Amino acid sequence: MPAFDATTTSEQVIKAFGQHAKARTFVITGASQPSIGSSMATTLARASPEHIVIVSRTPAKVEPVLAAIREGNPSVKATYVQADLSDHDSVRRAAGEVLQATASKIDVLINSAGNMALKEYTVDKQGIEMQLSANHVGHFLLTNLLVPALLAAADANKEYGSRVVNLCSLGYLISPFRFDDYNFSGGKTYDSWTGYGQAKTANILFSFGLTKRLKKHGVTSFAAHPGSNLDTQLGSHLTMDDYNSILEITKRNTGKDFVFDEPRFKSYAQIGATPLTAALDPEIAVKAPALLINSQITETAEHASNAEFVEKLWALSEKLVGQEFKY
Repeated sequence: MPAFDATTTSEQVIKAFGQHAKARTFVITGASQPSIGSSMATTLARASPEHIVIVSRTPAKVEPVLAAIREGNPSVKATYVQADLSDHDSVRRAAGEVLQATASKIDVLINSAGNMALKEYTVDKQGIEMQLSANHVGHFLLTNLLVPALLAAADANKEYGSRVVNLCSLGYLISPFRFDDYNFSGGKTYDSWTGYGQAKTANILFSFGLTKRLKKHGVTSFAAHPGSNLDTQLGSHLTMDDYNSILEITKRNTGKDFVFDEPRFKSYAQIGATPLTAALDPEIAVKAPALLINSQITETAEHASNAEFVEKLWALSEKLVGQEFKY
């Protein structure tokens, strides 16, 4: 594996692993402009994948990304599928459209969409707290509905298999998953950063659960912390005081100190490097499941990797989407 670190750019990752993207099909959620997803999609296009499918909520924010892909590399097929991850009916419809668009063959699924530290307690159409909904539950449903296409791709390319990358955050250290009160007592116990920490912990637990079920079939999953970037809209509603409150909230939730990663913020060119490494590096498949930070596999805190918690979250997620997934 190349000596990647916190300064690595998406372009450097593509230069190292681009041959493993060529002629393959990628599905990326949340790749509106500007976002981590759009950064990954436009850089990935340089490696000449066969098809990039963007699953996102707002068409007007995706069109510039599709245009950039087509302009940068006209050989790449670029498709948009509309979906609201907080609406399970929308997710089910979108999954059907993705399967049709990809002929039920997906090499890499990158779950990049999400929200962060919503100041007001909000629930989705199904009554689920919105950060848990958009960051995890919607992706849990979408991913499982797309598993047949991931299995087909893995079977067709046994050397590399297929892969699911769940974008997480160092923010997972803010809070373990609140199995006894994941919906914050209807808002009574809610605070924005605990909601975010819980959702990001769920992203990692999901990666572990997915790999446990599908690795024997050639499908692996990784969680990737991309780092923070001020160009995207994810944290546009937050101030530095909001970020500083993470320290107190983490201490209250876990009894541990939260330490921000360095560099505190990455450039737009750097922000997609770690998830792209998770998606493309052929040598790490045998190490799945794992968490990547700064393009390196790193130790995962016990509350996000514990086997009992992995299974509890899977069962809860099935309950929340009203469907069981057995493999």
